[in-house]
Parts: sequence; C-alpha cells; structure tokens
Amino acid sequence: MMENLYDRAYYCIALCDPEEKVHETNILLGQWHRGELSLEQYSEPRLIKVPGKPSRPRLVHPRKLPRRGMHSEIGRLALIHAITHIEFNAINLALDAVYRFRNLPDAYYGEWLRVASEESRHFCLLRDHLLSMGYDYGDFDAHNGLWEMALKTSENALTRMALVPRVMEARGLDATPSIIERFKSAGDVRVVSILNIILDEEVGHVEIGTRWFHYCCDQYGLPRQATFEKLLHQYSSGTVKLPLHRKARLQAGFTEAELNYLEGLA
Repeated sequence: MMENLYDRAYYCIALCDPEEKVHETNILLGQWHRGELSLEQYSEPRLIKVPGKPSRPRLVHPRKLPRRGMHSEIGRLALIHAITHIEFNAINLALDAVYRFRNLPDAYYGEWLRVASEESRHFCLLRDHLLSMGYDYGDFDAHNGLWEMALKTSENALTRMALVPRVMEARGLDATPSIIERFKSAGDVRVVSILNIILDEEVGHVEIGTRWFHYCCDQYGLPRQATFEKLLHQYSSGTVKLPLHRKARLQAGFTEAELNYLEGLA
C-alpha cells in the first residue's frame, strides 16, 4: 500500500528535531518524485497551532527581542540566528501548504515539496555557520510571526498564497540586499555567500506563490490584483516597508501596477 502524501507531510511538520525534520523532508521529496505517494483523502486537515520545533529558541513577542547592531559580533550572530529561525519556519510553512490544501494539481504539491527541501538546505547552511562560530540554533530568542500568519491563512490556498509568499516572504526579497551589504562591510564572506544563495532561490519561492495565487483567483473567477489588495488590507493592515526590491519582485511575478500600488501605500 502506498504511503499518503498528506500523512507524510504532517509527520514532517510534527518533527521537533531540526536534523530529523530536514532529513525526512528530503526523503519526502524523493518519494514524490518516484511516484510513491498517494493523494487519497482519509480525513480533513487538522489545524496545527504549534508545529514541531525544538525546545529552544524561546519564542517571545517581537518587541521583546533585543536590538543588536552590526557593529558587534554578538549583534551579527543575533541577526544570523534570526534568519536561521525564518528558514526553519519556512520548512514548516511549505510542508503545511502541501498538507493543508487539497484537490490541487499534482504540480502544486511537487513545487511546494521542492520549496520545503530548499528551505531545509538554507536552514542547514545558516546553522552550520552559527556552529562554526561557537553558537547554535536556539541560542537566541525568536518570534513566531510567520506561523501566526499561517494560522490566519489556514482556510484556503488562495489566502495562503497571497499572504505568506507574496507578503511575508516577499519582504525578505526587499530586506536581504541591505543585509548582504552590511555583512560585506563586516567582512563575513561566508554569510554573504549563503544569503546570495537564499535570495536567488527565494525569488523562485515567491514566484511559485504568485503562480498558485493566480491559479486560485482564476478558479474562483476573481480579479487578481483587486483580490490581492483586499487580502493585504484584511490580514496585513496594508502596511508596506520601503524600499521594494522591484527587480526581484518582478521576477517573482509581481506586476508593475502591483508594485506601484504597494509603494503608494508606503
């Protein structure tokens, strides 16, 4: 009997040990490529209030995270840790996109499984860098903002694709170039190389979100930009931080009209 894709994705989400989660996520992608997984629906997806995570880092409100500048090594480590935490959350987010939303084309599941695998590689690259500097994932506090958005957008794929890839992850496209420049100035060549890999692949992840958002809009007969604008205001208060990385966002499927609208909001 074939294993079930949804059950296997849920299993990976629930794993708490980061190394085990990474390992099983990559096995899951291989199973998919070999046609070893069924899409039978035996039960409705469960709401996952807390995905599998290690006991550390301690999760706190974003306002309670200390501000550490790039002028000190501990400040740079705290920033690397924050990005590492984002990538760990991104593994669970991609797996949840597979587990939660049913009756979508096979290509949808294959693409989000690939995203989960790439996010796990990003996490490993950053964690290895922390380890090389005498620290580990969990040594600094973190917040749970990404998963909180996952809970808000658990109702349907259209809302999830609009708000997680095209808002939360797209903000990463905007922020990463300036972070890269700050690490260049600090002389951290290794983390600059890692962040360039992540930025390049995250463009593809946001583009996948854009493509499936458009698919969902078309399935429901909804106007794409007007629907995105409505969801942005409904779930994200319409807040936008500048500057936008226009080139990366265009590569990720945003239109000039959407970017002009976002810049107008800011």
